[in-house]
Amino acid sequence: MTTGRPRASSREVLSEAACELFLERGYHATSVTDIAARAGVSRSSFFNYFESKEAILWSSLDERIERLRARTPLADPVAGVRDLCDGFAPDSLALALVHAEAMGVQEELERAAAVRQARIAQSVRASLLHAGAPPVVAAVAAAAHAGAVMIAIERWARGGPGRAALSDELAGALRVAAVTLPAGAGDAAGLD
Repeated sequence: MTTGRPRASSREVLSEAACELFLERGYHATSVTDIAARAGVSRSSFFNYFESKEAILWSSLDERIERLRARTPLADPVAGVRDLCDGFAPDSLALALVHAEAMGVQEELERAAAVRQARIAQSVRASLLHAGAPPVVAAVAAAAHAGAVMIAIERWARGGPGRAALSDELAGALRVAAVTLPAGAGDAAGLD
């Protein structure tokens, strides 16, 4: 009979090990080697699943953003943004958002969130431009809708992920983002 963590190398085991270590030691004091050792896998096995320590926190959202970008231009950008968050489950990102101070990851989250927000905005902007929205409208609406996603994820995580659906939080944020569109501008872009 074996004891301790199973040696199976999976994304979930690595994510769990990383989050444990981030809470114990802090994000910056934890190395990829530490994470791999805690998970019971080799350092090279770590890189079969994640390209970096940061990727552990963002992997689920990153996968969703890549699917969104692959479908761009989107026929309905708002539906695309909603799909981005559909079925999003509590994961390492939610844990990091809630325990950012304890993990020492606040600045990392802010920087990385800006990158993800920009990627979402690029897809929405390209879709709006493709639908005929004026460039300024496309840029502002895209930024607002991408911001709505990131704010919704943070509010959902801090409210206790699993207690409410991310889609509910997103719906409220998207209502605010929709205010960025001048009357009638969303008609051509599929946003009204």
